[in-house]
Amino acid sequence: MRSEIMTKGLEKAPHRSLLHALGMTREEMRRPLVGVVNSANEVVPGHIHLHTISRAVKDGIRSAGGTPMEFPVIGICDGLAMNHEGMRYSLPSREIIADSIEAMAMAHPFDALVCVPNCDKVVPAMLMAMLRLNIPAVLVSGGPMLAGAWQGKAVDLISVFEGVGRVRKGQMSNEELEELEACACPGCGSCSGMFTANSMNCLSEAIGLALPGNGTIPAVTAARVRLAKQAGSRVMDLLARNIRPRDIVTTASVGNAVTADMALGCSTNTVLHLPAIFAEAGLDLGLDIFDQLSRRTPNLCRLSPAGSHHMEDLQRAGGIPAVMAELARGGLLDLTVQTVTGQTLGENLESAGARILDSDVIRSLAAPYSPEGGIAILKGSLAPDGAVVKQSAVAPEMLVRTSVARVFESEEEAVAAILGGAINPGDALIIRNEGPKGGPGMREMLTPTSAIAGMGLDKDVALITDGRFSGGTRGAAIGHVSPEAVEGGPIGLVQEGDTIEIDIPARKLNLLVDEKELAARRAQWQPQQRNITSPFLRRYARLASSAAKGAVFTSS
Repeated sequence: MRSEIMTKGLEKAPHRSLLHALGMTREEMRRPLVGVVNSANEVVPGHIHLHTISRAVKDGIRSAGGTPMEFPVIGICDGLAMNHEGMRYSLPSREIIADSIEAMAMAHPFDALVCVPNCDKVVPAMLMAMLRLNIPAVLVSGGPMLAGAWQGKAVDLISVFEGVGRVRKGQMSNEELEELEACACPGCGSCSGMFTANSMNCLSEAIGLALPGNGTIPAVTAARVRLAKQAGSRVMDLLARNIRPRDIVTTASVGNAVTADMALGCSTNTVLHLPAIFAEAGLDLGLDIFDQLSRRTPNLCRLSPAGSHHMEDLQRAGGIPAVMAELARGGLLDLTVQTVTGQTLGENLESAGARILDSDVIRSLAAPYSPEGGIAILKGSLAPDGAVVKQSAVAPEMLVRTSVARVFESEEEAVAAILGGAINPGDALIIRNEGPKGGPGMREMLTPTSAIAGMGLDKDVALITDGRFSGGTRGAAIGHVSPEAVEGGPIGLVQEGDTIEIDIPARKLNLLVDEKELAARRAQWQPQQRNITSPFLRRYARLASSAAKGAVFTSS
């Protein structure tokens, strides 16, 4: 066992003495030591209950003959960090979390790991660490929040964000917004739509590193606690059989994950996180694979913000196994891949009898929401290296559009213009200098997209940025424009009044300005110099790669 380099032999008596100080018996020291990575805190609603989940994980480990050793990592709530300087720290926290898990698991040589995340950057960071360390490991999340209820309909956090624009437009009173904000998020769990956290928790199942049900079993249910116990016992079987994350994550499982992504209509942030995760296994995941698989994969689900359903509805309809069983029926998945159950994907689906239980929530291949997947990769003179849009959440009127550029150098400037009534139908908001390096930190922009939707402009106005969007964004929100402005990308050359061509079905994003004029602008261009006071953000800006490559660090 790996832990024996810390616990076994004469010269390790001092080490055992320190373990005795933890209350550990000699018998516990002789068992496999399993690290339990707990991201619980009292800041993030998705994490407020994770001590309960981690306790269940530890019960499962002990019941299967292991000794659990819990340690914490940080977690940021993107909703609370939204639309202020704090959002610059969200994406960079992914690297901190992955690095801190590596440090703990190498300094204290655990035999296996169970990772307990729930929100946003914590899930991909833990998957990155699992693959980097490549010791037997399972991920089990805290589960999704239930939807709220207001005026007889299901609501969620996005309802509140969009409510701000509705108040400003006079379609909702301040009193109604106060009622809505008090009930939209009814309790613990990751926010209830197909936003980034739930997207990544669902894709953890599709990759094979989490048990079936991980993405959809609600946080408040006993089933979630039972799943955590099963994760604890499963990791002991993986250890006994020496099944490691890189045995599970292969080229075939990459294809499965991206295919599931397209069918589910996941967050555009998956296009940042999946490349970063798979890079830890030595697998290159470029933007082209997302577009290739999107073109052949029907969109089977439209959860909030693309539709009215929530995660509890997806669970009731059969969950991720039902979606994958339907994809498998069309020959769109590799069923031979290994998973943390110890069985192949095909065996998992067969043993569970996975099938669609509600065709309103999970469509069949014969009657999909659309013949293509939820995400599209656009390229053109405005985005030579690519840009990303959640096409399943775009109104039909905005799929093909020629718009007039309105240029803003920051998110705050754009929000003031939207809520101030300065944006008109036919405009395309260009928000630049918000990329991984230029931000720095590549802020999410749920506030401006929600304001556009709340003001009733989502069928008439596009938003184009080298930053990124929340999974809760809907409308013609085109992000990850690469190269970003600070690296000399064409988005930095756009001027007020320029014409922008958007053609999502043809995958085009073009700046319709002649090359002679662009050359003149390029000769005068200078990168925007932000006054970055944070040493951490300065370091991140120096090391982060392009969004087209997952914003992973380019060097150590």
